[in-house]
Amino acid sequence: MIDRKIFYQEVYEVVGEIPRGSVSTYGQIARLLGKPQYSRMVGHAMCEVSSSQKLPCHRVVNSQGRLVPGWIEQQVLLREEGITFKKNDCVDLKKYLWKLF
Repeated sequence: MIDRKIFYQEVYEVVGEIPRGSVSTYGQIARLLGKPQYSRMVGHAMCEVSSSQKLPCHRVVNSQGRLVPGWIEQQVLLREEGITFKKNDCVDLKKYLWKLF
């Protein structure tokens, strides 16, 4: 059984490392934490981030590059970092996915 509080903290540490002008996916974060089957739980962790944590949550998208539904500011924040979007309003993951190596 996974300790949710510890897992969430690990997620937040990874999210804090995503560089400006890059994005990560829920699945990529889960894989980085050695728990590839927990991408949905990464999403739950993102829903519970406190604004006082000052994390770049806008840099986390789904596996197709889609943004969080209803979070209009996410696209604005990404555009401010120089990220452009495909015609379907998804982030081009080939261009902007966080390259760790």
